[in-house]
Amino acid sequence: MTLRSIRMFGDPVLTTRAEEVTDFDESLATLVEDMLETMDEAGGVGLAANQVGVTRRVFVYDCSHEEGGQRGHIINPVWEAIGEETQTGQEGCLSIPDISQEATRFNTVSLSGQDLNGNPVSLVASGLMARCIQHETDHLDGVLFLKRLNPELRKEAMREIRNSAWFNA
Repeated sequence: MTLRSIRMFGDPVLTTRAEEVTDFDESLATLVEDMLETMDEAGGVGLAANQVGVTRRVFVYDCSHEEGGQRGHIINPVWEAIGEETQTGQEGCLSIPDISQEATRFNTVSLSGQDLNGNPVSLVASGLMARCIQHETDHLDGVLFLKRLNPELRKEAMREIRNSAWFNA
């Protein structure tokens, strides 16, 4: 396994829509292993492939520390909300270090996609796991969580980013 570099805010790959995976080969398995290791090393709960510079529709997650949370990966993910209930909570991103803001997401979602062999998989998730699914799928669509903030919080986050050491390095 290899630690991969996490792309930072401003990198065009983060606003690029990832392509559907059609080849379920050894390189895909290696990518997933590397992403899990990279996410763990960075202390995240999710990581999308384009965050490591790969524009394929894959993300990994680890919400196993929360009740009902799991650890794993999903390829070609598609989710839909179950019900109208939402949750509002702190959200951050490994590609935007040290920035976190209140974002509203659906509380419960149904996720479908594929495993490493191309077999269909599905699950229902609530709470942090549902937030992670929505956040990581946004990444694969080229959308950063900043777009999910209200205008005032987005301005505040952008101000913090512009003043951050990592952005000005």
